[in-house]
Amino acid sequence: MATILVFAEHNGKDFKRGTYELLTAAQKSRQTVKAFAVGPEAEALAPKLGAWGAKEVLVCADAALKNYNAELYGHLFAEVLKTEKPDYVLASASSLSRDLLPQVAQKLGAGIASDCTELTFSGDAAQVRKPLYSGKCTAQVQFENSAMKMILMRPNQLPVGTAGSGSATVKKVALPPIDLKTRIKDVVKGATEKLDLTEANIIVSGGRGMKGPENFKMLEDLAAVLGATVGASRAVVDAGWVPHSMQVGQTGKTVAPSLYIACGISGAIQHLAGMSGSKVIVAINKDPDAPIFQKATYGIVGDVFEIVPALTAEFKKILQ
Repeated sequence: MATILVFAEHNGKDFKRGTYELLTAAQKSRQTVKAFAVGPEAEALAPKLGAWGAKEVLVCADAALKNYNAELYGHLFAEVLKTEKPDYVLASASSLSRDLLPQVAQKLGAGIASDCTELTFSGDAAQVRKPLYSGKCTAQVQFENSAMKMILMRPNQLPVGTAGSGSATVKKVALPPIDLKTRIKDVVKGATEKLDLTEANIIVSGGRGMKGPENFKMLEDLAAVLGATVGASRAVVDAGWVPHSMQVGQTGKTVAPSLYIACGISGAIQHLAGMSGSKVIVAINKDPDAPIFQKATYGIVGDVFEIVPALTAEFKKILQ
């Protein structure tokens, strides 16, 4: 029987959706499931993971882990994996994990597959697929000559089960001593309380067709009604209309919401690479030949400044 260790990311109040996705997949595998959580809030949150199939939760709640430091986190994670020796390490392909796990894999000589969209287990073996060439095709990943295998899954790609009645043993892990070369003194976060794009179930995105940053208020109104997060194309970010944190695409964030509404976005291949995994895509564009319509589940040809307010009004009638 294989051992699966899930890196359980949280926001200080709850674990991220991606964590529950991975625990659901790990539980279905019928392997031994453990989880690893870090940060001052992790100890209080850790028992919750037992209901999602974790038999043991490793926790390092040292105050030094409050802010992400690649050097410190990497040292801690590597030492934990040396001790636990799991067969598989699962993590969401968040910005933190994409930075952390490759360096840990290099230290331990582990195999790693990132940005994956499919994960199943057959016996002790994991079957993994990931997109290539901006999503034009997918490839099945094989791990060769690697005792430990790391898999980074895109959020919103796997189903989330329901919490059971199980419980987990919480094991405290001490922060191993390290002579740090870098120290994080402070992290200034944005004031927004909006859900991160990679975790959002509904996204309303705008492109150059919005004509100016002031018109993104229209998208924010629609997003507020739907409980969505607002995204943007690279052209909009490069123009300085919105911050880079809102960018969806190959050089921004890769998202896979249940509903993606593209407003005034033509559909450059780089943007499509970041959102083509969406379950339902609604495109609004006045150009009937815009490439976005080739990927859209539903297409609306027309003026975004007329259609978006009309959609907002109709959704308000239904949802509010």
